[in-house]
Amino acid sequence: MGLDRVKRMIDRLQLDPRFPLITVAGTNGKGSTCAMLEQIYQQAGYRVGCYSSPHLLRYNERVRVDGVEVSDEDLCAAFTVVDAARIAENELAIPLTYFEVGTLAAVWNFMQVGVDVAILEVGLGGRLDAVNAFNPSCAIVTSVDLDHQEFLGDTRECIGFEKAGIYRASVPAICGDIKPPASLLTHAHEIQADLKCIHQDFDCLLDKDGWQYQVNEKTVHSLPLPALQGRYQLSNAACAITAIESLQSRLPVKTVAIASALLQVKLAGRFQTVSRLPSESRLYRLILDVAHNPQAANALAENLSATSTRQGKRHLGKTFAVFAMLADKDIKGVIEAVKGEIDGWYVADIDHVRGALASDLAEIIERTTPNACIKVFNCAENAYRQACIDIETYKDVNENDKIIVFGSFFTVSAVMQLLSNNECKR
Repeated sequence: MGLDRVKRMIDRLQLDPRFPLITVAGTNGKGSTCAMLEQIYQQAGYRVGCYSSPHLLRYNERVRVDGVEVSDEDLCAAFTVVDAARIAENELAIPLTYFEVGTLAAVWNFMQVGVDVAILEVGLGGRLDAVNAFNPSCAIVTSVDLDHQEFLGDTRECIGFEKAGIYRASVPAICGDIKPPASLLTHAHEIQADLKCIHQDFDCLLDKDGWQYQVNEKTVHSLPLPALQGRYQLSNAACAITAIESLQSRLPVKTVAIASALLQVKLAGRFQTVSRLPSESRLYRLILDVAHNPQAANALAENLSATSTRQGKRHLGKTFAVFAMLADKDIKGVIEAVKGEIDGWYVADIDHVRGALASDLAEIIERTTPNACIKVFNCAENAYRQACIDIETYKDVNENDKIIVFGSFFTVSAVMQLLSNNECKR
C-alpha cells in the first residue's frame, strides 16, 4: 500500500485542481467538520464539492456538490474515465482499491463541474490515504485516539504520526485535539507546517448567548451553537472556522454566513434524532449515532446525559439501546463508556466478515454490567423492531423514553433502511 499508484493515476487523468482543497482527518469529528465547512461555504455563495465516507444508504452520499448528491449518471461517467485511465493502452494497468477509485472519481467530478472549493475527508489514517495524494490548501486533524490499530498502530503517538501525514510545509495545519501527540507536533515542526492548535492558537468559549471563536484571546466571531448536538461540536466548528480564516484571501467569508451555516448544518448518524414516534398517548425519541470507538462513545454518553430529563439525580424515562459492532473494535471500551446511560440492550449480529456476534456482545455486557437486561437478535433490523414493541408495552411508560441505535455505521444503516421503507413507524 502507498500513494504511488494513486499519484500515477493523477498524472494519467491530469487531475490538477485549481480550486482550494481542504483535507480533513481525525479519529472522530472529521465528518462533522466537513459538514460544517460545506455548509459555511455554501452560505457564503461558493460552489462546494464535498467527498466523505462511508455512506449509510447510497454511495452517492459520498460525493456532493452544493449539498446535493451527485447523480448515478455522473458518478458512472467518472468511474468510466478512471477505469479507462487505469488500463490505458500501452501502459501497465494500475491496480486500485475501492476507496482509491472513489477518491479519484470524486476529484475528477469536482473539476468537471467547476467547484470553487473542495472538502476531502480522509478515509483511514492520513499519511497513506488516497486523499493525501492531493496537495491541500489547508489540512485539519480533528482528534487523535485509538481506532484502526491494526493499520495505524496501537498508541496515540503512532496514530498521531499517521494523521499528521496530511500536513504540508508552509500550509495551514490545524489540530483540534486538546492534547496532541508529540509525534504530530514534531512532524508538523520538522516539515515547517503552519501549525495552529486549539486552546493555544485558537479557541471556543461558551457564553450566555452561544459561543465565541477566539484567536490569541481576542474574539473574532460571536456565534450561535451548532445545530449538531454536543459540546465537542464546538471544537469541530472552531477547526472549520480556523480553516476558513486561513483561506480568507482566496475565499472571503463573512460572519453572517458562518452563523447561518451553524444553525442549518446536518449530518446523518451523529446523534441524529430521526423523529419523535407516537406511541398511543405518548411520544418517545429515536436517536441514531455511529459511535464505534471509546472516544465517540464517551461523547455519545455525554449527549445522552445532557438531553435526559432529570428529577434530582434520577433520570426520567428509559433508554433502550439497539447495539451491534465490528469485532475488531474496542467493544468493551465502548460499552464501558455508555453503560451508565442504558437501561436495556438489544444486541445484534452484523452480516459482515468483521461483524461481532451478538452472543459475544451480550457476554461482554454481562461482564461489564451484571444483571443488565439483554436481548439477542440475528440482525439490527429485528433488534430495532423488538425495541419498538417493548418500549410501547413497557409498564412504566414515560415521554422521556428513547431508543438509541449505535455501535457501527452498519448498525445505523440497517435501521435507516427500515425507516426509509416506512417500517416500524407509528
